[in-house]
Amino acid sequence: MTVVSDLKKAIAAAESAKGTYATFAESTEDQMAKAMYQQLAQDMDNHIHQLTSRLNYLAQNNPLNQGQQQQ
Repeated sequence: MTVVSDLKKAIAAAESAKGTYATFAESTEDQMAKAMYQQLAQDMDNHIHQLTSRLNYLAQNNPLNQGQQQQ
C-alpha cells in the first residue's frame, strides 16, 4: 500500500505545482517568465500522466487488489 499511497501523494503535489505555475504565468507580464511557467505547468502535466498511468497499472495488476475485487 505504500507505493499506491506515495503515488497518490505525488499526483496531488504535481497537481498543486501545476496550479501554482499556471497562476504565476497568468499573473506576470514578463513574457520570458510567462513562457517558463507555462512550460513548467506542461512538465507537471507529463508528470501527472506518468504517475497516474503507474497508479492505474497497479490498480489493475496488483495481486493484493485482485483478492479484494473478488470479495
